[in-house]
Amino acid sequence: MTRMSVLSDALKTMSNAEKRGKRQVLVRPCSKVVIKFLRVMQKHGYIGDFEVVDNHRANKIVVDLNGRLNKTGVISPRYAVTLPELERWIINLLPSRQFGYIVLTTSRGIMDHEEARSKHVGGKILGFFY
Repeated sequence: MTRMSVLSDALKTMSNAEKRGKRQVLVRPCSKVVIKFLRVMQKHGYIGDFEVVDNHRANKIVVDLNGRLNKTGVISPRYAVTLPELERWIINLLPSRQFGYIVLTTSRGIMDHEEARSKHVGGKILGFFY
């Protein structure tokens, strides 16, 4: 079976492992977008440490889970979002204003919606987690 989205597969693998109560999960293949998405999740404390394992091909990532991850998802196609439109996406995707993040790819890199709002940049929606 062909792989449609590396990011989607990675997030679904982590979500399934979290539901099963696993402490670690092996995510493969690896890409720059997946690594940056994981850094945003790590910055907010939803996952622990992660390590990229080089196998001279597509690499693998070993992620330490800490039990805080409830749901993750990828938004496909990657819709372009301006700052005023971002509020509508927050209401539709996140369960509450208090927690959860939407991850955007902007001209200033991959960041969550709060950082994009403070830097006053729009972009394309990659996914969400809470």
